[in-house]
Amino acid sequence: MFLFYIALIFIFIYSIILHEIAHAKVAEMMGDPTARMYGRITLNPIPHLDLFGTLLPLVLMMSGSPIVFGWAKPVPINAYNFRDQKKGILYVSAAGIIANLFVAWFLATILKFMPHSGSSLFYYISEALNYGVLINVILAVFNLLPIPPLDGSKILEQLLPYEYAQYIYRMEQFGFFILILVLMFPPTQTLLWSVVNALYSILMFRF
Repeated sequence: MFLFYIALIFIFIYSIILHEIAHAKVAEMMGDPTARMYGRITLNPIPHLDLFGTLLPLVLMMSGSPIVFGWAKPVPINAYNFRDQKKGILYVSAAGIIANLFVAWFLATILKFMPHSGSSLFYYISEALNYGVLINVILAVFNLLPIPPLDGSKILEQLLPYEYAQYIYRMEQFGFFILILVLMFPPTQTLLWSVVNALYSILMFRF
C-alpha cells in the first residue's frame, strides 16, 4: 500500500509539472523566453510546486471529495513577446491541457501492455497507473472550464470577439470564488464527472 501512495504522489506531482512545462515550452516556441529565464523548463519539481496546491488534491482524493483540483506555481509569461499575441496565448493555454491528455494516454497505454501478474508489486503499480490516467483526465477537464484563471478562460477569451472577451477578463478578480461555487453546484459536478468518465473510458478501452 505504501508503494501505491508513493507511485501515486509521483505521478500526480509530475502530471502538474508537465502541464506547466508544456505552457513554458510553447511560450518559448512562440517567442517568449521568460519561463526559461526563471528556470521553469525543468523536470526539477522545486521551481514548480505550490505547497498548498499540490497537497490539496491529494487530501481531497483521500477524503472521497466529489471535487478534486490542484495547481502548481503559474509559469511566468510575457504575452508581449509573442510573435502573434492572439495565437501565442491560445496555444500556450491549450498546451497544458494537451499535455495532461497525452500523459493520460501514455499511462493508459502502459497499463494495457503490462503483463498480468498475481504479485502485489504489479497490483499496486497498475492501480497507481490507473489513478494516474484518471488524475490527468481530471486535470485536463478541470482546466478546460472557462473560468479565470483556468486555461479554458484564456482559450475562450481569444476565440470570442473583443467586446465579449472583456467580460472574462473582468471576472478574473472573482475567478477563484466563482470556481468554488461552480464546482459545488451538483449539476456541474455531474456534468464534469460525465465528461471525465467518458474520456477515461475511451483511453482505457481495449480493442
